[in-house]
Amino acid sequence: MTGEKSYFVHESAYVDEPCEIGKGTKIWHFCHVMKNSRLGEDCVLGQNVLVSSNVTLGNNVRVQNNVSIYTGVTCEDDVFLGPSMVFTNVINPRSAVQRKNEFKETIVEKGASVGANATIICGNRIGKYAFIGAGAVVTKDVRPYALIVGNPGRQLGWISEYGHRLKFDDEGYAKCPESGQKYRLIVDEVVKLEE
Repeated sequence: MTGEKSYFVHESAYVDEPCEIGKGTKIWHFCHVMKNSRLGEDCVLGQNVLVSSNVTLGNNVRVQNNVSIYTGVTCEDDVFLGPSMVFTNVINPRSAVQRKNEFKETIVEKGASVGANATIICGNRIGKYAFIGAGAVVTKDVRPYALIVGNPGRQLGWISEYGHRLKFDDEGYAKCPESGQKYRLIVDEVVKLEE
């Protein structure tokens, strides 16, 4: 751990050394943060969270109860991981076969949300501001702003940075009902328009 203790660790949690923990981060009951992991500023790890070695969490990442973030996972800024969601890190695990050299990288880009009990199969990229519905199973890359549901996960539509379904008009424009942000759909890709 580096610098002054500008973060909170509950007395029942374990934080191995060395690791980096940003200012304002809170690590709650029964968590385990393993060595060489990096947690940004203002993260919150709920009860019973495991952060494996060499995991990177950006700033303002929210990890709800009972989540294990395995080696090979990177979460960028403002990611939300819902209760009991699951990451994997090996495609074909076997108890009697060591495959630590086969860990696959999984990237969760800025602002994405993963719902409760969802499963993210390793080796995939979750695009920025994508929304993975509760219980969905992600088996392939997810586009930015995509809404994914079901098993296997399939795209149901598009979602705004504020988490609202986007309804595109005939010309491919949509507006978030909460923020007023405007979006454009161009050949299966959503972009936020600058004001």
